[in-house]
Amino acid sequence: MRRRRRSTVAAVAAASLGLVALLATASQATATQIPAAEQAAAQAPAANTTSDQTDRSLAAAATPLTASNFRYTLSQTSSALVGALDAALPNVTMGAVADDANRTPSCDSAPSVTHRTAYYCWNDGDQDTDAWYPQGITTSSDALAAGTYDGKRINLVSWYDSAKDGIDKGVRISVSDLSASASAPPYRHILLVEPSGTTSAPSFEPVKIHAGGIMWYGNLLYVADTTGGFRVFDLDHLWQVSTGEASRIGRQADGSYQAFDYKYVLPQTAMFTDSTAGGYAQLQHSSVSLDRSSSPDSVVVSEYRSADDIEKGAQVRTIRVPIDYTNRFLKPASDGIIKATEAYRTDLESVQGSTAIDGEFFFSQSDGDNFADPNSDGDLHTFVAPSGSIVRHGNALTVGAEDLSYDPTRDYLWTLGEYPGYRWVYAADASSF
Repeated sequence: MRRRRRSTVAAVAAASLGLVALLATASQATATQIPAAEQAAAQAPAANTTSDQTDRSLAAAATPLTASNFRYTLSQTSSALVGALDAALPNVTMGAVADDANRTPSCDSAPSVTHRTAYYCWNDGDQDTDAWYPQGITTSSDALAAGTYDGKRINLVSWYDSAKDGIDKGVRISVSDLSASASAPPYRHILLVEPSGTTSAPSFEPVKIHAGGIMWYGNLLYVADTTGGFRVFDLDHLWQVSTGEASRIGRQADGSYQAFDYKYVLPQTAMFTDSTAGGYAQLQHSSVSLDRSSSPDSVVVSEYRSADDIEKGAQVRTIRVPIDYTNRFLKPASDGIIKATEAYRTDLESVQGSTAIDGEFFFSQSDGDNFADPNSDGDLHTFVAPSGSIVRHGNALTVGAEDLSYDPTRDYLWTLGEYPGYRWVYAADASSF
């Protein structure tokens, strides 16, 4: 597995030597119900999560589930409403937003991460705030196989608003320009919005979800909606709005548009609402990532469940859903229904992110918030599908480790921390696990 992945990376690197060289300096509760036969097969204990820096103990193998029981239905925002907003607002590109970065990060220290290959931070205000919490991560290597978008290597990170000021602003996305600097990429926050109003008076509203995971594919940004599936946002409709009103959003009485003082907004243009069949409980969408090593490309989704949830009977599942590179939407099966093609029960507690590379699944696991205790550092778990045992890489990540995203152009496994003061964004060498 690892040799094949290295070969893929080498081939891409050879084809994109200039891009790679440019950044070479970068040193997520109710019990799930499943059919009786599968329930009997799934009685193996959950993976060992006892903290130990050197522990790489083997746990029970993940239990295969009937993948086709996990399904999605597509709905799209009115194109006329989106068009009316297009006409009312200046459209900009992602590259232009990156060029308009207004924040400069700095790191007081380096994160303790096994096989670390890159890291950066936020500015002091974002590093320490309890008003917003970072969650999901995706990169321009998800967007396009070449690794860049609008000619830039870009990382996107989602944050949810804690509404401490009494206003729930929803979700913002950090656009970090790693082409400008790999170790201190300048960045700007943009706001996710949902179109509303009418074609004669179009407006928009905040998107009030947790945004525990994000995935960028072509011009579309998929955002995990914990109890709903996916919200989809279109970078071909990225709008500039007026600023100066921190408590206002949408169309104002004077015809201007505000977005809580954010200069740019990205609109929702579609939803994939999830459902299940065969007696399965609805999947909790806690994280999402892209797998470019599968054929076709696919999306990996996992659930977050606490230890208490699992003790009370909840299960933890992860699924794979194919995605269509021609329209960037989840790909229906031959019967026209969008269905998962792979699904497992892992029963790993506190899974915040997951991805897959050449058939090997990776799970990030948060492990408490006792910042003084190294055993609160996040763990990484891996297993080779379909029958491999789950392997724990103890304390390999930082405290509060979140979503995962894989960059095949450099073999970087990206994640980030959510807690104030411990918010590094960092990558590890995926092939070393």
